[in-house]
Amino acid sequence: MGAMRRFLPFLRQAPLVSVIRLNGVISSGQRGLNDAATAEMIERAFSRGKPRAVALVINSPGGSPSQSSLIAARIRRLAEEKDVPVTAFVEDVAASGGYWLACAADEIIVDANSIVGSIGVISASFGLQDLIARFGVERRVHTAGKSKSFLDPFQAEKDEDVARLRDLQDQIHDNFITHVKTRRGKRLDGDDGLFTGDVWVGAKSVEVGLADGVGHLVAVMKERYGKKTRFSVHGPRRGLLRRFGISLAAEAAAGLEERALWARYGL
Repeated sequence: MGAMRRFLPFLRQAPLVSVIRLNGVISSGQRGLNDAATAEMIERAFSRGKPRAVALVINSPGGSPSQSSLIAARIRRLAEEKDVPVTAFVEDVAASGGYWLACAADEIIVDANSIVGSIGVISASFGLQDLIARFGVERRVHTAGKSKSFLDPFQAEKDEDVARLRDLQDQIHDNFITHVKTRRGKRLDGDDGLFTGDVWVGAKSVEVGLADGVGHLVAVMKERYGKKTRFSVHGPRRGLLRRFGISLAAEAAAGLEERALWARYGL
């Protein structure tokens, strides 16, 4: 029948929904979601086959604010250029940068057990100055510019460094809040408690306005566009090293950081 449709273009095609899977930590590294890694699949999803709608399937504990913003901006640009509605479907979690991505959609649908929110900014590190002192190691740092050794983990923490970090975090947090308010508008319940970094589950996230309903991709899209709705799934292509199973030390370290992010939500 598919071949016949190509030769008989007047036959009506079943509606197509392009599905973009956004799964994992958002990072500029090779392992994570980032604008460079997702650009091709996002462009393809909006352009190939004249989709009636685009569905974002999101499962992310967050990560880089900049990469979250870049990916979301690309989705919004294409949605407006192609005049295609976008619906986000949250799986386990859309938290922090993951929720930033969800807000790129016109509508957010969650599972009854999805974790949503974490609208905040976090920075975590270690202080190792006592450890190296115990082994007789002296840290020597020479800079041109007093802020070049900002938050050096091998030196004692400085109050002025912490204050500067907080200022940077506040600026990013304000950008995050603006993005959520712009995209969600009057659907938010107006409580500033939404922006404390807290999270909500399933129907509760709908109640406070962070999501629009509880449901699942296939059922919702078929109810909306008909039982014969077709789905085209788009995911990022793996790099050459990962396709051949080659693992690097940096990959292992990134994996530990990724596990820590997921663990914050019990996953």
